[in-house]
Amino acid sequence: MIAVWTNWTKPGENQISPWLTEKDHYLSWILSVETARKHFSELHLYTDSNGARILVDRLGLEFTTVTTDYDRLEKIDPQWWALAKIYSYARMEKAFVHIDSDVYLWNGLPDYLLTAPLLGQNPEHFKVGESWYQPDKFDRIAEAQGWVPKEVVWYNRTGEEREAVCCGIFGGNNTEFINYYANKAIQLAEDVRNREIWPKLGFDNILVEQYFLTACHKYHSRESGNFNNVSIRYLFDSSADAFNPQIAEEKNYTHLIGGAKRNQNLIARLENRVSRDYPECYERCLRCFGETVVA
Repeated sequence: MIAVWTNWTKPGENQISPWLTEKDHYLSWILSVETARKHFSELHLYTDSNGARILVDRLGLEFTTVTTDYDRLEKIDPQWWALAKIYSYARMEKAFVHIDSDVYLWNGLPDYLLTAPLLGQNPEHFKVGESWYQPDKFDRIAEAQGWVPKEVVWYNRTGEEREAVCCGIFGGNNTEFINYYANKAIQLAEDVRNREIWPKLGFDNILVEQYFLTACHKYHSRESGNFNNVSIRYLFDSSADAFNPQIAEEKNYTHLIGGAKRNQNLIARLENRVSRDYPECYERCLRCFGETVVA
């Protein structure tokens, strides 16, 4: 299994970033890549020209391949910050795990994930109307004569209890299914019939990436066809487990999700870890953002 990252810099250039500073953001990149390097023989980066300049030329991170054709995403609204990830999913041809740059795999992944048809961080169970997930947006798109795939139409009628996949890590061995899902997700965001509708509803990255993934998986699990035997395995059994520090430590897994990126104590620990374990990359990062390197 190969390890994959995506860095589309346009959202950051438009001040769409959950990090307090760009230095913090790229310290996290260093730790994410370097911890995974110990456990995967191939590391691949999909980015744009600016992303390659920062990660490779300036920070000195090394990858098996660096693909810089995400300059072609220039016309996509930067509010779709997850869309470049989905483009990466769509191009995979062999078993992979996509790792978010705020995820640190201290001990790699267990064998049951490395061999799984699909893998994810954890399922997110929710009740419609009581969650940050708003699947009714798809109903609004359909009402406005937009395009909604059959998988969502079906899943939105299955009751109030739903699921999504947290994609801090995502991938698997069944790239045929992943390619299918990813191309449909891209169409959900970019279809000409939907482009004027999304801004009115609010761009919704987790709905397109994570909720639609579950809709797609559950729909095809009940149908006869190429994907009815595709199973998904998780590192954590639930969101509660993923947010439990003791369980996360047992799994040797860290995900600086959401507000953790603005927690000064956690960011200080991140900086201390990078400066201790990867001093050359750390010094490059300080220079990159105009800070003095203390001898």
